[in-house]
Amino acid sequence: MEIVRNVPVFAVIGDSAAYGTGDEIKPGEFRGWAKILADNFRNKCDYINYSRPGAKSTEISSIQLEKIKHHHPDLCAVIAGGNDLLRNNFDPELLYLNLQSTCKQLISIGSEILMLQLHDPNKLLKLPWLLARVLRRRVNAVNEVYDRIASEFDVVLVQTRSIPNVHDLKYWHIDRMHPGPMGHFLLARKFSELLRTRGWDIQLPHNFESPKKAKLENIKWYLRNAIPWFLKRSIDLLPAAIYLMSVEAINCAVERFKNKEQFEIVDLVKKRGQATNQILKAS
Repeated sequence: MEIVRNVPVFAVIGDSAAYGTGDEIKPGEFRGWAKILADNFRNKCDYINYSRPGAKSTEISSIQLEKIKHHHPDLCAVIAGGNDLLRNNFDPELLYLNLQSTCKQLISIGSEILMLQLHDPNKLLKLPWLLARVLRRRVNAVNEVYDRIASEFDVVLVQTRSIPNVHDLKYWHIDRMHPGPMGHFLLARKFSELLRTRGWDIQLPHNFESPKKAKLENIKWYLRNAIPWFLKRSIDLLPAAIYLMSVEAINCAVERFKNKEQFEIVDLVKKRGQATNQILKAS
């Protein structure tokens, strides 16, 4: 007997950006753009979220995906890449293969897929220029993977950097890596706009203003979250960052040498051309 659903099933798998980090409505309770989106289905929806802060694409494509497959979601958000790029063994091709496999399996059970590209953290963070170059290259690599997936599958892709004023600090959490409450609302609204063009019966979230947190709360957040995270990740992230910055410095030196060499060659050709012209005129 075919099961007739009264409401669509909306599932979410992914990392902290899918979990709702940055939009803490109560101590230890997070909402996030996906929940805001779920609350704006006109006839409601069954909302399932198996995302986890810190999850990489391999976990998302295997463990989390298996948890939601038996629900046969009509709509599924797949958010990955942010944690992959922060590891010293980052491999864009592995990220692509994990996302490709995930999309194939979701499409085979009739799911429409939501995906989200990364913002430009260098517009929010003040990093040493070598580290900023490395981070920019990795973020661009992740977004290029999403472009490949979008061209291969008919996914609903939000290109974060194309959203007007998206790097305005009011949209971002104090860590500058996750959206704040207004940022999550902004993403929910963008996804709503795209889903409405595909026939989903969903309304646009209403505007709201998020109350500013006191400086003391921000300090508490750093003590409770940022410092432990840094100490934990510094075991592999810090040595990797030093190594990558060293490689980047060598690459920059090589690029400068090549550019200088090319400039000298061009300059020599010009001088020879000028000398030839002078000889021809004299003759």
